[in-house]
Amino acid sequence: MADGSRRAHGRPGAPGTGPAPPPDAGRGSGRGGRRARYVVRGSRPAGGVGAAIRARTAGAVAGRGGDRDGVPVNVNGGLRVAAAYAWRLLVLGAAAYACFKILGRLQLVAVALFLALVVTSVLRPVANLLARWLPRGPATAVSLFGSLLLALGLLSLVGGLVAGESDRLGQEFAGGAGRIERWLEGSPFHVDHAALANLQEKVTAYLSEHRSALLSSALSGAGRVLEVLTAAALALFCSLFFIHSGERFWHWFQALLPESARDTWDRAGRAAWRTFAGYTRGIIIVAATNAVLVGIALFLLGVPLALPLTLLEFFAAFIPLVGSPVALAVATVVALASRGPVIALVVLSLIVVVGQLEGHVLHPLVLSWAVRLHPVVVALSVIGGGVLAGVIGAVVAVPMVSVAWSVFGALRTPPVPDPRPPGEPAGKLSGGPADEPTVRPSGEPRR
Repeated sequence: MADGSRRAHGRPGAPGTGPAPPPDAGRGSGRGGRRARYVVRGSRPAGGVGAAIRARTAGAVAGRGGDRDGVPVNVNGGLRVAAAYAWRLLVLGAAAYACFKILGRLQLVAVALFLALVVTSVLRPVANLLARWLPRGPATAVSLFGSLLLALGLLSLVGGLVAGESDRLGQEFAGGAGRIERWLEGSPFHVDHAALANLQEKVTAYLSEHRSALLSSALSGAGRVLEVLTAAALALFCSLFFIHSGERFWHWFQALLPESARDTWDRAGRAAWRTFAGYTRGIIIVAATNAVLVGIALFLLGVPLALPLTLLEFFAAFIPLVGSPVALAVATVVALASRGPVIALVVLSLIVVVGQLEGHVLHPLVLSWAVRLHPVVVALSVIGGGVLAGVIGAVVAVPMVSVAWSVFGALRTPPVPDPRPPGEPAGKLSGGPADEPTVRPSGEPRR
């Protein structure tokens, strides 16, 4: 009896060897009934039966030339990984393209919101400083409207200088055109006078033939001025509330989120704002430094319109790698028409000097802590933004890419434990000790 019991326990399927199969296991008609035994994944038949089933399944897979997911078995593993990354990159590219197209449709609102964020990042520290002696409302009004009056005064000064020197500049440019013609006719160019006269006639004829098109472009430009004024008014309105109570907007937005996602959104939002504000303040410092240096050089060289050209250099510096050379090229043309080729060559050399100073001194000192992008990434961002949205896209491309990279780094790094008690609210977005970053813009944890 004992030997028989042991033999019974040793046989597969004998009583006592384990749980019995379900009563309806194996039932069914035809192929469907046989297939129903093994539809549950993770259950492997024991012994030779399982091996036979796996061998038969492998033979069927080899017969149709693929694995269970329908992917051919002869595909390289590296190619599979590359294909997986490729379609994900295509999805991300399509999402970025859709975002730019939506912003293009809502260009007026997007530009106004971007300007409001720029103004807020610059003037909020000023308002926080004034709030030590004034209530929050008057401090916000003084910082915002005082800066607005200062900007309008500077623009009116530049306009008055240009209007006052228009007659003299016209005479200088007319004489400068003659000097340029004589310079081209001489050594080393030796351009024929008849060819220059023919070129001048063609330019005059082109302007005469396309006068109506130029006039319509000017009228459409007047319509664009109205849009610019509307965007400026909307930006001023948004800036007033962002400077006064920006943290309230952020806490209101967080209250709309699920409680489990609030910490993640808080880290991402603070990293984004820290990078955007740092980039904005840094690029203003870089632009002001470039403008001061170029203005001093133009004044010493006696180039007319030195102040307007300085202001042009300031605004052009907001487009990295491209804006400053374009502004100096305009200054070179003005210097060539008014002061001659020698002064023009000196102004042209400023492109190299300012570019080297900006790339090797100002950017590492001012922007390295807020923006950590390779120059190739910056160049591609500027070109891509310009292709998709023109000048506005070229201006906003680098800060948008910087913010996206900062958010990625903040979410990739584990958060530092909050030393505050659980009931204490989080700090403001700026202007207080609670704003000290828990994560660096590059994604590295703060030590």
